Amino acid sequence: MKQVTIYTTPTCSYCKLSKEFFEKNGIAYTEHNVATDLEKRKEMIEKSGQMGVPVILIDEEMVVGFDKARLASLLGVA
Repeated sequence: MKQVTIYTTPTCSYCKLSKEFFEKNGIAYTEHNVATDLEKRKEMIEKSGQMGVPVILIDEEMVVGFDKARLASLLGVA
């Protein structure tokens, strides 16, 4: 099983779409709210080089934003 991590904020509509996509497809994920978790915010910026969310890590692959086709491909779902 692939390890999925998503960096989010509570008001981000693309974050919500990403999480709904994971839930619809039975994908377990770890969520980090970078609006309140300063350490995770710093970690996200160091990994992605930007402040925008969502930043999604699937194993070692990074997806910035909600790219449904890429997420489906990386996770092997339709």
